[in-house]
Amino acid sequence: MEPLQVMEIARETVWVLLKLSLPTLVVALLVGLAISLLQALTQIQEPTLSFVPKIIAVFITMLLSFSYVGSIMGEYFEHLVSAMIHLE
Repeated sequence: MEPLQVMEIARETVWVLLKLSLPTLVVALLVGLAISLLQALTQIQEPTLSFVPKIIAVFITMLLSFSYVGSIMGEYFEHLVSAMIHLE
């Protein structure tokens, strides 16, 4: 396997990883920002107040994005298999 092919596969892997993690990370960021704003406005500094809603939101996001994750992973797996078939 050529070093250029290895670098291309690594680049595609990182890109797929970013596409898969983006919805969950964005939801966690937005919920965390909203909870932090609420805590700053009300001066309630309870640690579970920021942790529990964020975990629930991330869990719901993961449940809703299973089909998206499956389609992206399926396409990537098909691409990897076809690339392995055409190796010299």
